[in-house]
Amino acid sequence: MELNNYQYEAIKTAEYPCVGANLVYPAMGLAGEAGEVCDKIKKRWRNTEEMSAHGMPTKEWEEIVKELGDVLWYLAAMADELGTTLNHVAEVNLEKLRDRKERGVIKSSGDNQ
Repeated sequence: MELNNYQYEAIKTAEYPCVGANLVYPAMGLAGEAGEVCDKIKKRWRNTEEMSAHGMPTKEWEEIVKELGDVLWYLAAMADELGTTLNHVAEVNLEKLRDRKERGVIKSSGDNQ
C-alpha cells in the first residue's frame, strides 16, 4: 500500500473533536501509541533479556504490529492536520538523513545538524 493511499483511507475513520483543525489530538495520540510500542518492547526485554525480534512469539509480534499501525494512523492524522501527505513527510525525512550522512553527522543530536 502507498503511504498517501493509507492516509486517505485512514482519515475517513477520523472521529475526534474539530477534525481538520485540531493538531493537539493526533499529537497526543501519537505520543501515547508510541509509548505503548515502547512499553511492549520494554517488557519483552525485561522478561526475556532479548532486545531483538529474534524468536519473538507470533502473538507478541502481532500485538506490536497492531500498535505500530496505531502509530501510523496518528501520524497520518497529524500530516493531514498540517496539510501535507505521508509521502511528503517521508521524502523530507530521507532528504534530511541523506544530507546528514553525506556530511558525516548522521549520529549527531539535534534537529538541524
